[in-house]
Amino acid sequence: MTTPRFRVAGTVLATRDAQALAAFYERLLGWPRRASEPGWVVLRPDGRSHGLSFHEDAAYVPPVWPSRVGEQQIMIHLDIATDDLDAAIGEAVAAGATVAEHQPQPGVWVMLDPDGHPFCLFESDLD
Repeated sequence: MTTPRFRVAGTVLATRDAQALAAFYERLLGWPRRASEPGWVVLRPDGRSHGLSFHEDAAYVPPVWPSRVGEQQIMIHLDIATDDLDAAIGEAVAAGATVAEHQPQPGVWVMLDPDGHPFCLFESDLD
């Protein structure tokens, strides 16, 4: 028996509005839509790399940041590298994100997308 190969194809974010949340990340990352139908959208920069997908869930509850006992917990967050942190924060806010009140460390900015999913922006050499 051979061992199957695996590749993570994407990360799926739950949302009440897949089209709207996909539009936010489409603007922020510049990734095109590879699939789009009611309740489901896939963004991917090319046909083979890791992408983001958005699944509509009417029961979605935004997580609380920082986590608190008894509140909706964060299940996942995205780390997004940029070559200009200040400009990236401005772009994210212009696209609809908010800066989280709690910032746990210097050089990394916790942001919240329009549905409350946290993501971190940090400066890095993108080459």
